[in-house]
Amino acid sequence: MHANVSRILKKSECERTEEEFALLQRHQDTVQELDKRQVRRNTLKRKQEELFDDAEDLRTKVKQLAEVMRQAQHAVIYTGAGISTAASIPDYRGPNGVWTQLQKGRTVMASDLSDADPTLTHMCIRMLHKVRMVQHVVSQNCDGLHLRSGLPRHALSELHGNMFIEVCVSCSPVREVIRLFDVTERTALHRHGTGRRCPQCGGELRDTIVHFGERGMLEQPLNWKGAAEAAQQADLILCLGSSLKVLKKYACLWSMKKPAAKRPKLYIVNLQWTPKDDLATLKIHGKCDDVMRLLMEELCVEIPTYNRSEDPIFSLATPLRPQEKDSHTRKILAPPSALVDSLPNAKSEAEENGIKGGWFGRGYTKSRKKSKAT
Repeated sequence: MHANVSRILKKSECERTEEEFALLQRHQDTVQELDKRQVRRNTLKRKQEELFDDAEDLRTKVKQLAEVMRQAQHAVIYTGAGISTAASIPDYRGPNGVWTQLQKGRTVMASDLSDADPTLTHMCIRMLHKVRMVQHVVSQNCDGLHLRSGLPRHALSELHGNMFIEVCVSCSPVREVIRLFDVTERTALHRHGTGRRCPQCGGELRDTIVHFGERGMLEQPLNWKGAAEAAQQADLILCLGSSLKVLKKYACLWSMKKPAAKRPKLYIVNLQWTPKDDLATLKIHGKCDDVMRLLMEELCVEIPTYNRSEDPIFSLATPLRPQEKDSHTRKILAPPSALVDSLPNAKSEAEENGIKGGWFGRGYTKSRKKSKAT
């Protein structure tokens, strides 16, 4: 019966026969249910659409943002996957995002995240912190690009972990080991062992990734303390490239217990709808790099260029020991030519079988839960 009613509803009223009108009258409950489903589908489609402000509106909005940035005493930036798309790292919920493509039954091509460098937006954020216009950055990205941009560790909270960092929780305090490759090849939800051992105590090394359904407990690189303190002090929050569907669940980031007048002013840069839009002082529909380029121009702050020879990961990384040489097949970050000789364990090429396992690889095998028939 649902199929028959649905078929009739797809017709315009002038095309329906008397028998069809009578059928709809007899099954009003079904009609109402199908109408509700269509409204939900239309709403979801609208929320997934990307909107772009025209050039004049974009510049006007960025001028407003620049003015409040100048006046802010404690500005905090929240970042999502949208700031890394310019580095050819796909986001999750955009039109070409990992989840979006999988929900449509399409194949998602593997990409090697070690080929990515910090984007213009990453470099702008680092500079805004350097000139003290931004006090803290809270990121849900695991790609390590904030760290590689030169943003100081104390000013960064990577709430979902960092793909270049493995830790030994047997050491006290927990020991960090930074690598030049994605350490998550053998890890997954509730399975975090990387297959390597702590160089100090011999304990199992674990990745730092927080998967869906997990609760991140590591002090670093998650730095929840820094994120919560920054949110508490913030008078301005700028959200860049995040759908906020995950971040919205972290109550400590939004100061919602404060009276509305005392909460930080919220500015959102995203092409799609977010669940915080109604609370935002201003919503800017633009690509992060485009918005940040205009913002830095308005603020008269120079945009630094990423320089691999200044990438801190090369000085922070711990080389693999001889027995660990074959402990992974991931591509190693190509060091600056001046440092090549000091990194004897670097591999020239990664396997060509695509990315499997790990934090980002799980996106390729994430299956959509089938909704129960109503």
